[in-house]
Amino acid sequence: MAQAKISAKASEAAAQQQQQQQQSGGQLRGRFYRSTSMADRSSRLLENLDQLELRVEAFRDAASAMEQEKEILLEMIHNIQNSQDMRHISEGEREELNLTANRLMGRTLTVEVSVETIRNAQQQESLQHATKMIDEIVNKLLDDLEDAKIRLMSLYGACTSDVPAGPIDQKFQSVVIGCAIEDQKKIKRRLETLLRNLENSEKSITLLEHQKSSVRQSCNSKQD
Repeated sequence: MAQAKISAKASEAAAQQQQQQQQSGGQLRGRFYRSTSMADRSSRLLENLDQLELRVEAFRDAASAMEQEKEILLEMIHNIQNSQDMRHISEGEREELNLTANRLMGRTLTVEVSVETIRNAQQQESLQHATKMIDEIVNKLLDDLEDAKIRLMSLYGACTSDVPAGPIDQKFQSVVIGCAIEDQKKIKRRLETLLRNLENSEKSITLLEHQKSSVRQSCNSKQD
């Protein structure tokens, strides 16, 4: 009888141990399965983020392109309004064309596009310094147009990888290098715009002087 009880208890203990082992094995298998599943999920999420990063960069590039297009459109409208051709048409036609140009400029200005550049403290300081150097030249444009053009060209030469046509402002170059890449591109575009406007102004002045000279020669011929 006692032997039977001992055997029964031994069998019960063995059964419990086997059950515990099975439960432990199931937990291990469950843990291994969960770990594999988490790795798969992590991999999928990382792949999705990589794809989204490409789309974000493409989105920023598209917005930057729209910023540039807005600047170009405004510059073209302004150039038309201040062109020599506008000065050589009738008053009524000029007024009508100016109304159209102002309407187009107004519609262009209703489009707000802004791409913020992420900068650290050093890049922010460099941008402010570069902007100040350009502004100082712009503020003196009317004092000496030719000198301003030479100085702007030296600044532009510091921003381009092409062989410059003239001297390079080494100080400005070191400042621009400290700017964020996006800011470097904007600085270069601003200098290009300024130089184009200067060139157009010089052409207008030259044409005006030529017209004045022609008028004087015509008057002298009539007097002779």
